[in-house]
Amino acid sequence: MLSIKDNFMLLLNGEMPEYVPRYRMYTAPVEPLMAGRMGAAAAGGSFKDLWGVEYTMVPGTGPIQVPGRYLFEEMGAWRDHIKLPDLSGVGWAAAGKKARENWNPDLPMGCGSSSGFFQALYGIMGFENALVACASEGEEVKAFMEYITDFYITIAKEIVVHYKPDFGTIGDDIAHHRGPFVSLSMFRELFKPYWKRYINVFKEAGLPVLLHDCGQNMILTDDFVEIGINGWEPAEESNDLLAIKAKHGRKFAVIGGFRQNGPASYAETGEEGVRAEVRKSIEKYAPGGGYGFCGIILGAADDPEINRRNAWIADEYQKIADDPDWYKNHPASGR
Repeated sequence: MLSIKDNFMLLLNGEMPEYVPRYRMYTAPVEPLMAGRMGAAAAGGSFKDLWGVEYTMVPGTGPIQVPGRYLFEEMGAWRDHIKLPDLSGVGWAAAGKKARENWNPDLPMGCGSSSGFFQALYGIMGFENALVACASEGEEVKAFMEYITDFYITIAKEIVVHYKPDFGTIGDDIAHHRGPFVSLSMFRELFKPYWKRYINVFKEAGLPVLLHDCGQNMILTDDFVEIGINGWEPAEESNDLLAIKAKHGRKFAVIGGFRQNGPASYAETGEEGVRAEVRKSIEKYAPGGGYGFCGIILGAADDPEINRRNAWIADEYQKIADDPDWYKNHPASGR
């Protein structure tokens, strides 16, 4: 049986996995980018990101920006407030060596330098202000994107050399449950070119790229494929995932298809009901390949009920993964 790493990499490289893969946040932290964050996460405290935006850790959710703590509110002011961090003293070789030594070699390791593009914009100036800027100050938004992309690329090149990841990562939550926060034309003008420049660092190194982007992204998925993204998580069921699979096949891995806030999270749903939700997702999307399971119930790490449900999810998935004939017994069919 293939290792988790080898099987997952078949998925990202557009090949047929041996068994249904599962994605479990296979991303190694790039410590020079996480100054203050890891300690704050452990202590449940606050930290500032690369740009100086303050976040606080919320149990069961993760980092949430402190409301109202913006660096500026007018797009034209960004040059007065945004200065790239000095990386001249970063020991990239030592950081990469430490990351590899601390990583389980049986798991695939992803790395990236992006702290978001759209996310960086609204984190710095506030959500409403960011949307206004996208609609009315496009040239300034593009200048800002160019500035931060150059920075992301500098770090990505160090990651490729010193961390030696199995795949590159890009994260930018640019959509909500019903669709993207910006129009397709805005995405193509203001964000897509900079995503592509960043992604190219990994592609030129021969690495596949995995996108993290929550929400309903149906109208963007063709663009994702066009710029070289190999997989997308968490692909939520607000998207027509079967249509995406039918169009792009194995060259674009759909990783998700599990409703984290669906029946498996309901208090009235018992163990068999939770397990049935796992089977339902996998049986719907996995036949034919091009799919990875990504399912978990979010909540506080010390909540016994959350942990119990996640243990059921993991166990039911493993039963499917351990079946050597699962793909044979679940052949792909028409839509």
